[in-house]
Amino acid sequence: MTDTRNFGQIRFIQGEKRGRYPYCHTIYIEKAGVLIDPSADRNYLEQLKKEKQVNSVWLTHWHEDHLMHLDLFSEVPLWMHEKDAPPLSDIDIFIDWYGLEMEEHENLVANWRALLKNTFHFQPRVPERHLQDGDVVDLNGLTVEVIHCPGHSPGSLAFFFREPEILFLGDTDLTPFGPWYGDRYSNIEKIIHSVNRLKEIPAKIWLTSHEQGIFEENPGDLWGTYLNVIQTREDKLIDFLAVPRTLDEIATAWIIYGKPKEPIADFKMMEQISMKKHADRLIEKGIVVLEDGRYRVK
Repeated sequence: MTDTRNFGQIRFIQGEKRGRYPYCHTIYIEKAGVLIDPSADRNYLEQLKKEKQVNSVWLTHWHEDHLMHLDLFSEVPLWMHEKDAPPLSDIDIFIDWYGLEMEEHENLVANWRALLKNTFHFQPRVPERHLQDGDVVDLNGLTVEVIHCPGHSPGSLAFFFREPEILFLGDTDLTPFGPWYGDRYSNIEKIIHSVNRLKEIPAKIWLTSHEQGIFEENPGDLWGTYLNVIQTREDKLIDFLAVPRTLDEIATAWIIYGKPKEPIADFKMMEQISMKKHADRLIEKGIVVLEDGRYRVK
């Protein structure tokens, strides 16, 4: 049985395994029939569809764990930010946005293509409406403000429901793992700016896409703890670069994920992408240099 909880018109639908990847929580606005991030239990969502209770689907961003069951709603209007629309239009663009080079990562690309089709039910989509920062939408008496919070992805969105003062944070999930920025267009600096903006929103309840999911008291220190993970990773990288290292050597230190994870090739790629962002950031700060393909502390 799917766990749900209602906050007035807003229904929180818990994803499988407490919303841990590849699952996430889903939000449903009852009177307006708005479904946000359709990745909770497929049978539950199929029932909503059968009862003709879904009028539009909104996405917080383009990642596969947030659109797992979007295929159920192929005839329902899709709303999202325009900056995250390109990967939904074509599976090759989707794969490219993860940083996979078609020729260099041929086997990995083939595996991802199969995974997207079989597990995440990928079907090309074009949004009917682009949600923009500052948009205010009336959902049958429930007012929602759209907040563009880039970094995790270029078009990441959060939604502030004004009357109940509920903020849906999407993948600013405040988990101990910290922020994720392991694809081609994610950006550490923008994540920091977005998290600092979100924590100032005058909410009374905070909902997230993964794990705990519901915060009925201000997350308080969790905001700082979440962002401090970035600095902790950077400090570990600086220590590791006391000896010159290649990007491949940096990836095998598993600073992001803590230890090797299966499938190794996938997680190593995301580790490389993430750590290159940190290394480049440290180069900009004048702390690290890149010489002959190796990074070292200056």
